[in-house]
Order: sequence, then C-alpha cells, then structure tokens
Amino acid sequence: MSHLFEPLKLRDVAIPNRVWVSPMCQYSAIDGVPGDWHFVHLGQFATGGAGLVMAEASAVAPEGRISPADAGLWNDEQATAWRRITDFLHQQGSTAAVQLAHAGRKASTEAPWDGGASVPESAGGWRTISSTDAAFGELAAPRALTEAEVAALPEQFAASARRAEAAGFDAVELHFAHGYLAHQFYSPLINDRTDRYGGDFAGRVRAPLEIVDAVRAVWPQERPLLVRISATDWVDGGWTGDDSVRLAKLLAERGVDLVDASTGGAVPDARIPVGAGYQVRFARQVRAEAGVPTGAVGLITSPEQAEEVVSSGSADAVLLARELLRDPHWPLHAADRLHADNIWPRQYGRARRA
Repeated sequence: MSHLFEPLKLRDVAIPNRVWVSPMCQYSAIDGVPGDWHFVHLGQFATGGAGLVMAEASAVAPEGRISPADAGLWNDEQATAWRRITDFLHQQGSTAAVQLAHAGRKASTEAPWDGGASVPESAGGWRTISSTDAAFGELAAPRALTEAEVAALPEQFAASARRAEAAGFDAVELHFAHGYLAHQFYSPLINDRTDRYGGDFAGRVRAPLEIVDAVRAVWPQERPLLVRISATDWVDGGWTGDDSVRLAKLLAERGVDLVDASTGGAVPDARIPVGAGYQVRFARQVRAEAGVPTGAVGLITSPEQAEEVVSSGSADAVLLARELLRDPHWPLHAADRLHADNIWPRQYGRARRA
C-alpha cells in the first residue's frame, strides 16, 4: 500500500492524501482580489488529485504584497472572491488552504518576468517595512518598524485568518520563510534590533510567536494551523537546522500542527546546494527532534521519491510546485504507478491507462 496516498488527519480535518500543492505566487491579482486565473490555476490541481491545495502567499496588508499584483486577504472583497475557489476545491474532494504573508523589505517589487526590481511609489509602489532599515540586495531600503508597530502586526494576521475562515479555507499556513517579514525577525543575519524584538534567540522569535498566538486565538480550534519556515539560511552565522528544531517546539506548544520546512531567502548571496530533495533533511530533522509533523518541499519530482520521503518518516506530506505546473495531473499518475486506489475523476476515467 502506498503511504503517499494514505489520508492525514490534522485536528478535525481529514486530508485525503499526502500530495500537497505548494503555494505559488501568480502575480495576477487586481487590488489583491483573485480572479479567473486563480480559479483555473488552483482548480486544476484539485481535479488532478492533490490532497491539499494551498493558495499562494496572500498579503495581510497592502504593504505586505511582494508585488502590486499579489493576492490578499486584508479585506472582505478578497475573501468573497476566494470563496468561489474554495467551494470548487471542496467539490473535488481536496482540502483548501491559504498562506498568509507579509513580505516586509522584499515587498513592492515587479513581477519576476518584469525583472523583480523595486517599484517606486511614483509607479504604484510603496515604502517597505522590516525589522531593520538595511536593504535586501539591490531592493529599496526599508523603514525599520517601531516597537509599537511590531506589536500591532499580529492583529493584521489574525484579521486575515478570520477572513480565511469566511472564505472557506480548511487550513491556514503562516509564511515565516524565504526572507519575508517574519524571517526578517528571526534570522540573525537580518535582525539588528536592540529592543525586545531583537538580540538573542528569544527576542528574535518573539514577533513570529506573537503572530502565531494571535492567529491561533481566532482560527477555529478544529482546523489546523501550519507554519512555513526557512530551516536554514545556508550562511555561516545564520539560522540553522538546530534553531529550527528549537522554534518548532515553541510553535507546537502554541498550537501549530505542522511545520513546512523550506530554506533560504534571508540574504541574496547564500550558496544553496540545490539538488534532488535537497531540503528533505530539514523536514526529517524537525520531525525527529521536535516531534512535530512536517511537510517536505524542494525538487521532489518522481512518485517513487515522494513515496520514500513519506514512507521513511522524513515528512508527513510532500509539497510540490514546479512539477505540478508541468503536470497538474501528477497525483493521478503517481497513484497509478504506486498502485494506490483509483483517484481519477470519473470525467477523466476514459483516459486512464489500465
């Protein structure tokens, strides 16, 4: 029997299998509102058999968008638009999740296909904010948040979590990775603060933990809360796998149900040894040493590789991105190759090879 296609229950939510869609920014929203592109983009993964479909990083505030074309959940119009999508995902039997995010100093940029440079205020951009006033590479320098402004961040995430519930999402993931705002607090390579939100490990993780507490307080107790972290900065003196284990234990104590272990993004000059499954070892370390369910992500491409990740206990689920863009029906083919139960939609049954 395939472990990859066994259900996974987190709190009261039964996710039908362990093949999950990683959040992928589409840079195609208008004023943060998802449209037809998002409906078709996410819907295809549900018809393709993914157990959990996670919507892209959705900003908790306008200034938290990576680009002016990012999706959001800072107002009710956006929540209403997301509801159309979650209803369709549910009709196909998939679990609907959304990633709540704030890009911090990596916000207000062009879409990647336009170069990814900072967008000036005169062209629809905005002054970015961060734990620091130091810039990320060639992006515009941010303004360091005051202590009072940092203390106000959790309510932004909590308000978006309430809207995620209204929008019909079954799970919420907090984006604490890839050099975005929460990561800008816990990475020692970025956080140069001298107040209660900086300094030692406890100070640097304070803001992320306060966000978790605020979201868990309003997110329904029967629904799971996930957190994506960058489990290493890949730079000497930066965040490490051991730090991630320590943080994961604190997250679990506060009601986080799964840690989605990615890596990198804190600084532009990190040397990342990219290769097949190169981040799986961090999911395995966090799962084994913190005793927390994990998701593995990063160049997981074949059904056999994904099966091994789950069956070996390295992670409880795999999150796929580029591979699903190449083949949205990857889970259907994987289930057949791994001799799992037939998960093909009846509308597609005639195309299934015996």
